[in-house]
Amino acid sequence: MKDRPWVKNYDKGVPATIEYPKGPVFQFLDQSAQKYPDRACTIFKGAVVTFKEMNEISDHLAGGLVAMGVKKGDRVGIFMPNSPQFVMAYFAILKAGGVVVATNPLYTPAEIEHQANDSGIEVMFVMTNFYKTIKAAQPKTKIRKIIVTNLKETLPPVLRILFTLLREKKGGFRIDGGLGQGDVWMQDVLKQHAHTPRPKIEITGDDTAMFQYSGGTTGVSKAAVAMHRNVLANALQIRNWFVNAEDGKEVVLMAIPLFHVYGMVAGMLFAITSGASMVMVPNPRDLKDVLDNIAKYKATIFPGVPALYNGINNHPDVKAGKYNLSSITACVSGSAPLMRETKEEFERLTGGKVFEAYGLSEAPTGTHCNPLNGENRDGSIGMPLPDMDVKIISLDDSETEVQVGEIGEIIMHGPQVMKGYHNMPTETANTLRADKNGKIWLYTGDIARMDEDGYFYIVDRKKELIKPGGFQVWPREVEEVLMEHPKVMDVGVAGIPDPQRGETVKAWIVFKPGESATPEELKTFCKEKLAPYKVPTHFEFRAELPKTTVGKILRRELVRQHKEAAGK
Repeated sequence: MKDRPWVKNYDKGVPATIEYPKGPVFQFLDQSAQKYPDRACTIFKGAVVTFKEMNEISDHLAGGLVAMGVKKGDRVGIFMPNSPQFVMAYFAILKAGGVVVATNPLYTPAEIEHQANDSGIEVMFVMTNFYKTIKAAQPKTKIRKIIVTNLKETLPPVLRILFTLLREKKGGFRIDGGLGQGDVWMQDVLKQHAHTPRPKIEITGDDTAMFQYSGGTTGVSKAAVAMHRNVLANALQIRNWFVNAEDGKEVVLMAIPLFHVYGMVAGMLFAITSGASMVMVPNPRDLKDVLDNIAKYKATIFPGVPALYNGINNHPDVKAGKYNLSSITACVSGSAPLMRETKEEFERLTGGKVFEAYGLSEAPTGTHCNPLNGENRDGSIGMPLPDMDVKIISLDDSETEVQVGEIGEIIMHGPQVMKGYHNMPTETANTLRADKNGKIWLYTGDIARMDEDGYFYIVDRKKELIKPGGFQVWPREVEEVLMEHPKVMDVGVAGIPDPQRGETVKAWIVFKPGESATPEELKTFCKEKLAPYKVPTHFEFRAELPKTTVGKILRRELVRQHKEAAGK
């Protein structure tokens, strides 16, 4: 791959290499606050925080963190949904020299304990409706101070009153009895430090910016450590890929979770870098809110996941033509395979384009994407972003580079690749490996192939290969066939134990509203498109499938549930 064959197929205007500035990630916010001081940085239910205000608020909040004893390198948690406060907290932590540890607000106290103890969180930002959860976890952690904010604090005045009257108590946003000892309101911290300047802390590109916990689909949760230069590089790689985006003019729909690097880097930091306004959606499952925000604020860029696009495609009000979604120009789809049917229907409904992309927490998000103007190839994750070297290596020896078109593990080298896993030297050594020239490669565990033009195609996860009777079956291939069935809305495929074949193929199906089918009907459909050993022998019909927060089907969980039901 020395010649990077993909570069010749880049869109006009996408550079083969980028000059990356030195220093911290928050320089992007400084620049946009200077260029677009009065432009909306965040929009939440009509309330606007401008770029200038966001920069100043995060400066003051950073001063408050330092006054609380936060030192350079200290880990600070964020436990809240998409909101203006998330952005404030994120940049305040970095400006204070801290390390962002964003945690899924749906986690249980036990899950919080693991991440808080593993990372060493002592200060945590939290939304009021999750305060009880953090307090339940606190005794078994080193969390000494909780900074609390209410969703209504960034609502317009009228909505704030209505929220207080109608939703605050019912939605669990009110904290009866006040805060616990030592805990503080974020509003009070900002009032107290309204004139406190940004802390004077020297932060270089080699300082740690954030921990991103991964492992939801592969087992033990691991913290991928990203330095400022990794995050900064990836934000600029993504910005340079979006050749059609106009600085200071775009509106990004922020429905994918900010606590995950996909939302954090491909959504938030892309917006900050390009002076785009972010329309905040706290709950992406609330499709009415998603649709209302697109229509009202004329969102132009919509990073998402296939499940979200699929949900919009099948929403009755969308089908009835009640929403104007024509403002959307570009959607980057990641975190799970994008089925052709989902892509084509969403493009038909909006007139925009959906581009399948690929990334992982270890780089802190994006590594590949289809071109926005060039050929958008079916089933492909696209081409590597600028400054990346990517190879497909043999599954037999994990070293030999395979021929074009052959299947192997995808490994990569680039400026956005993580420093390593926190406190996991063995995992780090397995994932980051030096070649004979000393070049460090990230081993992804994903199986892929590359065509002659440098487009890559993910086949599946290395660990999820099904082997019925010695044959090889990739779950994604079977899922793609079943998604073509007109009655199927969602599908997961995995291997389950089988006494004769060792393993056999099982499919878990979610039907479209009002539809149903028999296993025999689905088998007959599969037999027309798949070799006999790939056709599922077992089917289970579900109302929904277990997924990660960014829409990736948890095949491992489906297998666990199957074994539990079978008493194995």
